[in-house]
Amino acid sequence: MNKKLLFLFLLVTFTVSSQELMSFKGHKGYKATSQWNFICKNYALTGFATVQVAKIDSNGILKLAVETTNSKFSISGTVYVYLTDNTIITCTDKGNSESNGNTIISYFYFSTSEMAKLKTTDIESIRFNIKGDYNSFGSPLGNFTASNKISYFESTSNKTKINNNTAKEITSLYQ
Repeated sequence: MNKKLLFLFLLVTFTVSSQELMSFKGHKGYKATSQWNFICKNYALTGFATVQVAKIDSNGILKLAVETTNSKFSISGTVYVYLTDNTIITCTDKGNSESNGNTIISYFYFSTSEMAKLKTTDIESIRFNIKGDYNSFGSPLGNFTASNKISYFESTSNKTKINNNTAKEITSLYQ
């Protein structure tokens, strides 16, 4: 009996501790997916963009973050979220951005119908723009594509998972 109780306690503890929260511009923490590192082959500074999706009622928020050499840079303009079924979700810039050290972060809203689509279809890539005052020793500015890849290298003989299962994690936000 005690072993069953201990197992149940550990299971509940693990489930609660593995749940992510996203704080959004001082608001309460929203239930969110884990943070995914998408590969940006043409972004020379780090080569990664951090992506996270949170649920707010039936709508959602996309959090997009990259490291830069200048915290005054911003991810701004229209962001395009490409899905594996060849559909595109267009996110309009609402000016929701912040910086944390040298990491710039922007937030974009998903509608109820877009969240429904994200629950069934994985994100393939995200196209975004970094703006700011350029200097020759700073991080790159311009348009970048963050691909849903776990590793830079892949081969036909490697059978390990190469993409983040975004649809599964977004679906779990509703359970």
